[in-house]
Amino acid sequence: MAIIALISCVSKKCQYKTKAQNMYISPLFVKSLKYVNHILKPTKTFILSAKYGLLETDKEIEPYNETLNDKNQNEKLAWANNVMNQLRKECDIKNDKFIFLAGKAYYEKLIFHLPNNEILMQNLPIGKRLQWLKEKLNE
Repeated sequence: MAIIALISCVSKKCQYKTKAQNMYISPLFVKSLKYVNHILKPTKTFILSAKYGLLETDKEIEPYNETLNDKNQNEKLAWANNVMNQLRKECDIKNDKFIFLAGKAYYEKLIFHLPNNEILMQNLPIGKRLQWLKEKLNE
């Protein structure tokens, strides 16, 4: 069983083309990626992007201004179906464990298709997420 980390994109981004892992520059994303890389150490890490769907961390992308929070239910469902199709090509949906570091909009339509999932920091506001990550990174 592989461990798959899924981190949601954030609004604060670089203004130039760069690798996905460097595109998102908010403290929440930076700490989430650091937590994933240094503590979780998953088999694979992907970014859940409102525009691109499932992103490999080293894929070069252009900056964008798009969020799932602005999309209606049909658009969110289409996004989730696209992400699931991408995940099926990369992972074993039935057997791999999927760990989300993401807001509800980014996991709510996916978790029903991923039987082995865990949502870290579920229902925590951003400030509490940052605090949780800081504590875990300092342990």
